[in-house]
Amino acid sequence: MNISEALRHGSRVLSTEGGSDEANLEVELLLAHALNTDRTHLYQRLRAELCHDLEATFNALLRRRLSHEPTAYILGRKEFYGLELEVTPAAIIPRPETETLVEFVLDFAAARQAGRGLRVVDVGVGCGAIGVALAKHLPRAEIIATDLSPEALALALRNAERHQVAERISFVEGDLLAPLHDTAHPEPKPGVSRDSSRRVDVIAANLPYVRTGDFEAAPPEIRHHEPRLGLDGGPDGLRIIERLLAQAPSRLQPGGALFIEIGEGQGEGARRLAMASFPQARVDVRRDLSGLDRVLAARTA
Repeated sequence: MNISEALRHGSRVLSTEGGSDEANLEVELLLAHALNTDRTHLYQRLRAELCHDLEATFNALLRRRLSHEPTAYILGRKEFYGLELEVTPAAIIPRPETETLVEFVLDFAAARQAGRGLRVVDVGVGCGAIGVALAKHLPRAEIIATDLSPEALALALRNAERHQVAERISFVEGDLLAPLHDTAHPEPKPGVSRDSSRRVDVIAANLPYVRTGDFEAAPPEIRHHEPRLGLDGGPDGLRIIERLLAQAPSRLQPGGALFIEIGEGQGEGARRLAMASFPQARVDVRRDLSGLDRVLAARTA
């Protein structure tokens, strides 16, 4: 089997047996991964024959994909905001929609002299997508990253090291904003500065917001492979967001901003929750490029 035949075979298998809507792209990624090359080089070597071992490796990758394992987990990587990130089942796979939240934080920072002295907390850091992207684009900002999962924190740290921003991100295990409270951590954890209890200028969060019913009806790629802890936000999808909003007023500086990713149809409910926590704040729901509710934003006076 040569590369051209492998591409046709894989695309046919993934589309007919796997029901993939992106079979051509996925098979290119899987074959390039098996050959330790990139997609461009595949098309420069279409007549090159695969040895037995490489063909077996490629077929094993196809079988994993047919079992509904997400392509990103098979490859062990995913691009986000121009950065290649390591991904594992320890954290959800970063989505393009979350780049909208990063853009809003960067816009806010631009109005603050390019983020000079900005203190940002990335709540529920997961694989580190938001925190690492912000650290890359805001070299003078201090980033704190919190997560309940030590495995997710270790993954985020590896991604920060990969992109050479680890020295400006403090990774701390804990629930939502609890690690920022003196009462939660009277002694700082390794890697966290003693002034981590100070207020922050920006709270950024991509928390679980999928409604429980939607999660249980989700494709097996999501339901069986991505961590439920990172996706299921309760019956209305807002249970964990509501908890964060209750904690946020005591941790946000005057003139600070909060940005939380939300899902389709959650804008009004999220806005009401934010107004209850921040009655004097400027609260709005911002949409993504598809016109869907995507980010809850609040700016304190």
